[in-house]
Parts: sequence; C-alpha cells; structure tokens
Amino acid sequence: MAALRVVLADDHELVRAGISALLQRIPDLSVVAEAANGHEALRLIAQHRPDLVLLDITMPELNGLEVADQVARDFPATRVIILSMHATSDYVLKAMRVGASGYLLKGARLAELDLAISAVMRGETYLSPAAAKHVVGGYRDQAGRADSAESPEQLTPRQREILQMIAEGKTTKEIAQILTLSAKTVEMHRAQLMERLDIHDVAGLVRYALRTGVISDER
Repeated sequence: MAALRVVLADDHELVRAGISALLQRIPDLSVVAEAANGHEALRLIAQHRPDLVLLDITMPELNGLEVADQVARDFPATRVIILSMHATSDYVLKAMRVGASGYLLKGARLAELDLAISAVMRGETYLSPAAAKHVVGGYRDQAGRADSAESPEQLTPRQREILQMIAEGKTTKEIAQILTLSAKTVEMHRAQLMERLDIHDVAGLVRYALRTGVISDER
C-alpha cells in the first residue's frame, strides 16, 4: 500500500520539526513537503498533490483557514486537518465551514494525531475532545436564549441577509461590496441585528445561524 503523502505547514520551525518527528513515527506516512507560510503551503500542495495537509491556524501571508478554503475549492481530494492552540467554538466552526476535515489541538499526543489522520482519511470529521467540548458547550449556552429569541423569519430581509453573510465569514467590506452598501451602513445593520437577537459577538451569531437553519453546517 502506498504511503500517505502529507504536507505540513507551520510558521514556527521548532514546532514544525516536532510535529514532523511525530509524523515519522506513524507507519505508512510520508511528509513530502513543509511550509512556513500560507502562500508557500498552497504552492507545495499544488506541486505535490498530497493526500493530507496539516495546517497551523495562524500563519503569515495566508492563515490556515484561508489555505483550507482554497484547498477545498482547488484540491477536493486533499484532506485538511487544522492544527491550533485554540479550542474555542468560534475557531472550530470556522475551520469546519471552510472545509477542514479535522481540528487538532497542538497539545495532542501521538496516539490522537494518528487517530485524527485515520478518521479524516476514512472520510470522517475529527475534533480534539477539548475542542468538541467547547462547541457543544457553546450550543448549550445559547439554547435558552434561542427559545426566546426571534425566529429568522421575524428578522427583516436585510437583517437575515447580513446574518447569513456574517455567519459565512464575510467581512464588513465584502458584505458592503456584495450588497452595494457603505461599510457604515453594514455596521449599522449588524448592530441592530445583534440588539434584536440579544447576541453581542460574531461567534454567537454563527451559532444562531447554524441552529436556526440560516446556514448549514454542511458544505
């Protein structure tokens, strides 16, 4: 059986060396290239067409989420696992939304790294237990609020439109360009939306949009 071909991207050389050393201990796996930034990662992915990419979430030039998004579009056969120090639901949801198949905390042991790789190569989604706990906790925290919050149908068409775009990860500038509005007007609509739903952070809006079906958690 051919070895699993992996590209590893992390801007910290020592961290990258440590992860590479761990990967070398996994049978039938070969690290074919290493990158220190997002642009280099995309170049190496295009060159080597690996089976799997391990991406640091915070890298210069392009971050791991931006790289994962482009990989999902341009190289759909390549699986992506995000490597991160952050277990918060906001990061995890963003990673899943851009097409990552796994989200692994950098403190994971070799056994979990092996487990995550095996799972995503079977077509499954893998989340580190601590990250999954934060996501579930986030939904529970919002459950009571969702019962009393207005349904999406009771939002104005413009508010629903902006909610969807925020939940999809679009910036104020991008939303303004799409809707042919000024950035100031978009910010005003977002403030009114947050006040109406009594949700005061973007992560909360993303969870609300997922829970009420404004966006889907499937690609």
